[in-house]
Amino acid sequence: MKNLFKLTLIAGTIIWTACGGTQTEANKTADTAMSVQQDSTATPAYTAEMVDNKKDPTCGMPVTAGINDTAHYENKVIGFCSSECKNEFLKNPKANLAAAELK
Repeated sequence: MKNLFKLTLIAGTIIWTACGGTQTEANKTADTAMSVQQDSTATPAYTAEMVDNKKDPTCGMPVTAGINDTAHYENKVIGFCSSECKNEFLKNPKANLAAAELK
């Protein structure tokens, strides 16, 4: 009878843990790895089709390489590879617009 009680207690603990009662370090690590993997496969917020330029007007990088920020200027959506490039463009947009190679 004592052994049956111990076995029931162990089985209950295993089921409780498996159902989320507590997380072991291995489960926490697996959860973290899963969330990192999900983040790395996320769809980018902006695509080259969404903007009116072919190149980042500040650094010249093609927008097909990746767009991390945008700005609206003269009814156009301009894509930038970074917030730093966007901020530099906004200091003098008229002078930098030609480098954007508008579509």
